[in-house]
Amino acid sequence: MKESESRTALEIHGLTKAFGDFYAVKGLNLQVPKNSIFAFLGPNGAGKTTTIKLFLGLARPTSGGGTILGHDLATENKRIRSRVGYMAQNQQYSQHMTPRQILRFAARFFYEQGGDEIEDKISSLLHLVELDRNADRKTKGFSGGEKQRLGIAQALINDPELLILDEPAAGLDPQGREDVLDLMQSLRNRATIFYSTHILDDAQRVSDRVAILNRGSLVANAPLSELLAGSEGTVYTITLKGNPQRARDLIASQAWVNSVQTMEQNGSTKWLVSVREEAIAEEELLRLILRDRSLSICEFGMKKYELEEIFLRLVEDGKNDN
Repeated sequence: MKESESRTALEIHGLTKAFGDFYAVKGLNLQVPKNSIFAFLGPNGAGKTTTIKLFLGLARPTSGGGTILGHDLATENKRIRSRVGYMAQNQQYSQHMTPRQILRFAARFFYEQGGDEIEDKISSLLHLVELDRNADRKTKGFSGGEKQRLGIAQALINDPELLILDEPAAGLDPQGREDVLDLMQSLRNRATIFYSTHILDDAQRVSDRVAILNRGSLVANAPLSELLAGSEGTVYTITLKGNPQRARDLIASQAWVNSVQTMEQNGSTKWLVSVREEAIAEEELLRLILRDRSLSICEFGMKKYELEEIFLRLVEDGKNDN
């Protein structure tokens, strides 16, 4: 397939990085669709930053490889860097430089000449990240959110097709995080965004696809909607009052029901009903329960999973496997 026809911005196969007997990254296989917001999750020390360094040629893999925007990781690193924007974790700036000066300096790595065109680009980027009012103010005293937005502007100076952000919202206050997430969403049609984070709420809010790394190994890689559906399939949450035993036996006997978990709470009964046939459950589950007129239904609906719940389960399973 020609590069112009490829639907992926990044493809990695068997990527491995070892430091002696310690494997920071183990056999990583990954595909990042173009124009997606791809969250790379993992606990501290999982290998996220090492993986990003391998992508950018800042570290050499022990084995494996791949392509970024159709260019080989091992042999075309210079071409990759010309088409990729990168913001490192804990980006640091000279406190005596202004945002405009910092972007001018960054532009020198990609453009031989300055001039009005570069100045217009810099002004446009500062406006995009909402730093135009502070464009000529020294960065000393900038908030964490302002520094992160400046870092994203710097990463965009070469009009990248792939934007790689390492923990873009870490350490920010709620407003700073909100500003960075809004900015990331606004860039969706401008570039593919691959970012690492350990803030699961942020990933659930803005991401299309999620990969979870634990101890150097990939434990999940799927569209966010698929992960949030849960590994148990479709599960209904039902809270009832009354004696539910007869109704429970009836539900559990249905061929389209996998299991019925029961929990007692505050004088009521909560069921988690796992089904294998969602269409049948939509039509029949509530009707079957209502056959018992002695029961009152307080809550009925599909169980909604949070990314944090899935993340913790996968990471815990990884610990148990070791």
